[in-house]
Amino acid sequence: MSRLVKARPDTGYQDLVGEDNGYTKFLRFGLIKLAAGQTHTARTEGFEAVAVILTGTATVTVDNQTWDNLGGRQSVFDGSPTSVYVPAFAGYEVVAETDVEIALCIAATDEKRTPFVVSPDEVQVAERGEKNWKRTIRDILTTSGEGRVSAIVIGETINDPGHWSSYPPHKHDGEFAPHEPNFEEIYHYRVDPAGGFGVQLHYTKSRDIDEAHTVRDGDTYVIERGYHPLAAAGEHSLYYLWVMAGDTGRKLNPYIDPDFTWLI
Repeated sequence: MSRLVKARPDTGYQDLVGEDNGYTKFLRFGLIKLAAGQTHTARTEGFEAVAVILTGTATVTVDNQTWDNLGGRQSVFDGSPTSVYVPAFAGYEVVAETDVEIALCIAATDEKRTPFVVSPDEVQVAERGEKNWKRTIRDILTTSGEGRVSAIVIGETINDPGHWSSYPPHKHDGEFAPHEPNFEEIYHYRVDPAGGFGVQLHYTKSRDIDEAHTVRDGDTYVIERGYHPLAAAGEHSLYYLWVMAGDTGRKLNPYIDPDFTWLI
């Protein structure tokens, strides 16, 4: 399987980064696309999941707890999302109140915790970087997830047209442990206007990975190791949902490429 998974028009559940993807041990990723009135039902088994409502409105039930009319964004660029935490070994159901699209971010765990909703006003929003690598970060479950989730770390980033993020280039593959955590990561992209693109770079210092990918609306990319900066095309905003998990806890402490530390 390629690290770059191209967008598909399928409806229902799309298993985009599945069990045998060849890169991740801890992470999986899928999309739920439903028309109004349609339903998706599943179980998490040995995985916790965060259902991030990208667009539309849905009612979500986890085990015997139901939350009505969640979501409401017309676009991922319209502000912070509503998300539902689904613990391991739980059944869940999504009922589309309108046409709805939901990202299902999945991390391996053997712990069963308590389901909850992260509302838009609970998302921590900040501007990071400077110059043409300034971007908007929406932390859905980073520090706020401590004690509530097992392994998953999740958020959204918005790059203004022509701007970079994950910059200065950083990584978090545990090479320089214990200072550098060991996280796998998955990016899921949206572009505004949708006909545009971004450029995802991915490299290691040994150059056994040294790639550039054109990423378009609805694409997904898997990062199991290495540096991974990306840029939005001119006059196009670039959104990406990011999800991380690993075996060194949940604390974020990315390792900056030494060739770029003069920028910080």
